[in-house]
Amino acid sequence: MTGAYAVPVPKGYRVGVWEVREPIATGAFGSVYAARRTGDGDPADPPGLPGTVALKFLPTGTGTPRQLSHLRELVEREVALLRRLRRPRLIRMYETLTVDDPDRPELDGATVLVLEKAEGSLSALLTASPRPAAGPVLLAQICEGLVQLHRAGWVHGDLKPANVLLMADGSVRLADFNMAAELEGTHAYTPAFATPDYTPPELLWSEIGERGRRIRPSADVWAFGVLAHLVLTGSFPLPGATATVRRDAATAYARGTAELRLSAGLPEAWRDVVRACLARTHEDRLDGEALLRRVRAATGAGHRPFPLPRRPRWPRWHPVRRRPRRGAVVSAAAAVTAALAALGYGLTVWAGDAADRGGRGAVGTAPVGAASYGADELRTDRGVPPAYRLLIVETAHDCGRAGVTPALIAAMLKVESDFDPDLADPVKDEYGIARWTPKVLRWWMNEDGTPGETVPEPPFPPAESIPAMGRYLCWIAPRLDPGLPGDRRVLLAAAYRTSYRKVNDAGGVPPRYRDYAARVAHHLEEYAPPGEK
Repeated sequence: MTGAYAVPVPKGYRVGVWEVREPIATGAFGSVYAARRTGDGDPADPPGLPGTVALKFLPTGTGTPRQLSHLRELVEREVALLRRLRRPRLIRMYETLTVDDPDRPELDGATVLVLEKAEGSLSALLTASPRPAAGPVLLAQICEGLVQLHRAGWVHGDLKPANVLLMADGSVRLADFNMAAELEGTHAYTPAFATPDYTPPELLWSEIGERGRRIRPSADVWAFGVLAHLVLTGSFPLPGATATVRRDAATAYARGTAELRLSAGLPEAWRDVVRACLARTHEDRLDGEALLRRVRAATGAGHRPFPLPRRPRWPRWHPVRRRPRRGAVVSAAAAVTAALAALGYGLTVWAGDAADRGGRGAVGTAPVGAASYGADELRTDRGVPPAYRLLIVETAHDCGRAGVTPALIAAMLKVESDFDPDLADPVKDEYGIARWTPKVLRWWMNEDGTPGETVPEPPFPPAESIPAMGRYLCWIAPRLDPGLPGDRRVLLAAAYRTSYRKVNDAGGVPPRYRDYAARVAHHLEEYAPPGEK
């Protein structure tokens, strides 16, 4: 088993009556494996156990106290819902187990959720070509799942394609309930994390209390409207090439300074449905029951199962080590997002170092690799936060130019912000982990090399800031005079902080930036593997 899995479990490993077969997907703190039932079950086992399942391993027996507290809270949310609710459109949990294996300290004490095994996810299906024609039928089943949750007094809190699973018979299951919460009157309380593209504007900047963020069922309705537009048109309903730009567009729309312009490709029967979901205020949105009636009317197709493609091939998570062809543009942020698109079993990334500093955005739904990812290019014992390793390594791979290495990017982030995703320096107008000035970031925020449509507003998440740093360094590299003396990586860092022209004109690092360059050089020595120094 590759060490890139957050919880590496060898093939043939036994837990309860289950034998692990092959890996399915991983996140930063949990991993999912296919498993089969062995023939030596106990009469006390829950009745009706199937022959094959998905085992979700969560390392609740290892980690720092802060990590374990956070992880256990999320696990408790998911288990509480799955134990209490058995609904046709919700993924089923058969049992929970605790690993008792002192000989394997990395597994000892882990919580294992025994779940229905899916065939794929909506994320994977949406990458298929041609696009599936039965989108309306699928959306009707997703809406049924939401209504089943709401009727039971729960809010999902994180509806998105990765959390919609497709079963072997083509039916839909909602999954990932570690952000779900039970209603207390009109509201529930969830952790202060979400996926911006599916978060209603009133929650994008909402105040976070001691119990978390207050959320209503209308948040799920907004998320369904975004998802429906994406399924039916292949695009988000709010404009923008990045999640940050779309977030700003949602805020402007909610404030009444921008209008909602739905895609011309959205079927007429669905335009009113999506508009009603994406009303500016939560009071104006449909409730789940009314939404389901409209969705069924727009679908006009009964409850036929959603047909899967013939012999589907669902992608599995694996570390991306292959360098792209020269000239190819591969977004590190997209790589992080796509890595867990295969199956949405609720693997939430815990960015431990950021959380320990009280950082915003300590959790997201992206599958950052294990702390050892990219160890041949970036040392694992010198303080680079594990949460950013995959982004850093893949950002360097996206460029592929000499000098733009993972160690350089890590050293620059250390000097620029000490890896602080919340850095804010209004005097210099610089923000985030890479100290971007908004007007400059605009030119490097899109993976296709085009500038953003608008000047972005902070905060700038690492998944946006770090790839942008790589794109800028990659643009600088061929513009530096090849005859300049000194470490090419340090020259690139100096050019990032000032400009390639000033470095060329000075014949090296300009005097004003020598202290900065010296600090980058120091951390380069720390982070680079022996062969790179």
